[in-house]
Amino acid sequence: MTSMTGYACEEVSSEKAIVCVEIKSVNSRFLDLTINLPPYLNQLESLYRAKISEKVMRGKVDVFIRIKELETDVQISSDTVAAKAYLDAIKKIAEATGYSSDIPLSLLIAQPGVLNSNKVYDVEKYKTMIDPVFDVAFKKFIFDRQREGKNMKKDLEEKLCKLEECAFFFKEWLPKMETYFKEQITTKFKELLGEHADENRIMSETAAMLVKYTINEEVVRLASHIEAMKNEIENNHAPGKKLDFICQEMNREINTIGSKNQFAEVGAMVITAKDSLENIREQSKNVE
Repeated sequence: MTSMTGYACEEVSSEKAIVCVEIKSVNSRFLDLTINLPPYLNQLESLYRAKISEKVMRGKVDVFIRIKELETDVQISSDTVAAKAYLDAIKKIAEATGYSSDIPLSLLIAQPGVLNSNKVYDVEKYKTMIDPVFDVAFKKFIFDRQREGKNMKKDLEEKLCKLEECAFFFKEWLPKMETYFKEQITTKFKELLGEHADENRIMSETAAMLVKYTINEEVVRLASHIEAMKNEIENNHAPGKKLDFICQEMNREINTIGSKNQFAEVGAMVITAKDSLENIREQSKNVE
């Protein structure tokens, strides 16, 4: 079992650059993956997207890849023709306005096109720098999700055990309900007819009441759903969606038991079952 929440960060410094890869994720129904790269490395996005998609099925995942270069290979070129043209134009303005001070060099080089910088980005070089850092960060990220997943599995099993106790209580109450209904109907018949009450009629009325109020089918289905959830937790490495569906089915059975219930003891256990199920549902939302 794996959690949808996770975090990892890896930073490596060299003489040429500092490379940092940060990966974090939160809950999401599907895989929502965003990779943030420097604009000049956008063509690498599909590569890292594919790597993550191989191991991550669900969750909102944000990846930040940052590079701080410590060396520069920027090439600076000057356009002396443009500089001379600017100088001539500035001199004409100075003469026309009576400006007599020397024209500073900083004014000239600040003009567009006088100094030009040119940097060629070697994507393969950057990829070579990023890959080992990314691999370490991603490994840490997966480990963090799996570590949290183990804790969640243990917690879900404990919560499911409480729900199973509720289901067992409901099952134990089934014969008590039948006895109670029969005694209740027998008492009413004897109040009306005395000792001459027809036993067959009593059995018939008891059966009719049991059809209306029995929770046998709901208890059987609830137990079946509990076993199905146990199986998913134990054997499915990514059971999140399945757990959510099973929770819906169990909720339906518990609600039906509550609506049919005629006993305070069962009603109290229905509340306990709903509370346990809600805890399971909330935790399952974090499961991949």
